[in-house]
Amino acid sequence: MSDTIKNKVKERYGKIALTGNSDCCCMPGECSTNDSVIDATKIIGYDPKELESIPQESILGVGCGAPIKFADLKEGETVLDLGSGAGIDAFLSANKVSKSGKVIGIDITNEMLEKARTNARNGNYTNVEFRKGDIEKNIPVNDDIIDAVISNCVINLTSDKTSAFKEVYRILRKGGRMVISDLVTDKELEQDQINAEQWCSCIDGALTQEHYIESIKKAGFHDISVLDKRMYMEGEKVNGRKITSLVIKATK
Repeated sequence: MSDTIKNKVKERYGKIALTGNSDCCCMPGECSTNDSVIDATKIIGYDPKELESIPQESILGVGCGAPIKFADLKEGETVLDLGSGAGIDAFLSANKVSKSGKVIGIDITNEMLEKARTNARNGNYTNVEFRKGDIEKNIPVNDDIIDAVISNCVINLTSDKTSAFKEVYRILRKGGRMVISDLVTDKELEQDQINAEQWCSCIDGALTQEHYIESIKKAGFHDISVLDKRMYMEGEKVNGRKITSLVIKATK
């Protein structure tokens, strides 16, 4: 099933990269299907002025929170963005760490990587690079070199979340931090209930908050805290389950 899901994820997000249409419904908050992706991105916590400072083509509206808002990035830091997509969080991070810092974006989808690299060239971002990688198996980064890892609704796309968190732990410096946004549920699905299409929307792969945090602990992290919490779809049930968006911080 994991290969099927991974291929479906590549297909779905490849189409989003090419068309700019996320096919997303409501993200956490009060957005509607009539909102633009930029409006929806603002609603989930992004700063409007900061969004104006980056390539607009990098804003695709596929996130479920604003982890960069809580990452406290500093000038000169090295930052890694898991599931970097068209580059929205990578470019926002680059503006915060400035020319003395560096940002690495990781994505598994060729079309997204091409779009992000084009955005970087057009925006003259010399301190940002994008690499292809499977975050469950091998993030293409050396051990102990990253100050901060951010991710926006991407870990849920993986089949083995603990393995993904172990890879994050490996690349972080001692004392480095992970700040991520993701979805959790009040009830997990059995294997035979899983739908690959819903998995691509971060729905069917959602764990309970308890199990999600437990997978972070298993990877070795400590000082785990929930920094923000929002109801998905204004608390309406999705396939019989309540979905919540969290921003979580953890330290190596």
